[in-house]
Amino acid sequence: MRGKLIVFEGGEGCGKTTQLQRLYDWIVQNKSWQLLLSKGHVAGVKMTREPGGTVLGKQLRQLLLNESKLNEPRSANDALTPVTNKAELLLYAADRAQHVEEVLLPWLEAGYWVLCDRYIDSTVAYQGYGRQLDLSLITTLNQIATAGLRGDLTLWLNVPPEVGLDRMRARGQADRIEQASMAFHQRVHDGFAMLAKENATTVSVAGDRTADEVAMSIQQVLQRRLKQWYPEWATSQ
Repeated sequence: MRGKLIVFEGGEGCGKTTQLQRLYDWIVQNKSWQLLLSKGHVAGVKMTREPGGTVLGKQLRQLLLNESKLNEPRSANDALTPVTNKAELLLYAADRAQHVEEVLLPWLEAGYWVLCDRYIDSTVAYQGYGRQLDLSLITTLNQIATAGLRGDLTLWLNVPPEVGLDRMRARGQADRIEQASMAFHQRVHDGFAMLAKENATTVSVAGDRTADEVAMSIQQVLQRRLKQWYPEWATSQ
């Protein structure tokens, strides 16, 4: 019995964290899921994120997303310099390597469904398309960090970057990544769009709608996947 890795991807302000929680709540109440659970075909469902899904990952997340705190001088002559693009890429790879070995693989091998907030597509979109680093290098690093582990389903919440950033500003939230230029965020969006075209396991979900409408679309995708993955047990809702 092996679980399923379901990944939420998207640009800033796309709503993926909210939708991940809503999907979790829907899954545990779903009749097909409850049947699978009762028959021992799944062990349960868990949530995690990148960066930050491990103790090491939480420390790396602080480095990667809250750089302003780290750049405050520790003394008059001792200020930290900004994280470079290549250093950023390697930090994300380190977070992923730890996350895969410590969390994802053990949970999947135990039969859990894992809902993950970001995975390899984010590195391709942000560091490859956004930062314009070498895509072949990123592919190699992802392969090393994941040992070949791919998502069974990736849900890309497709939100125009200007809409997502407006949402973040309205919330008063802006980490180091979100403060990048609009051109950067447009490249990131283009990267996600390209990945969605290339990967058969990726589903594009229009995210510039109400949270309820987006959640309904995601639930419909998952109901279809339940029937595909477990045809002998899936029931209609």
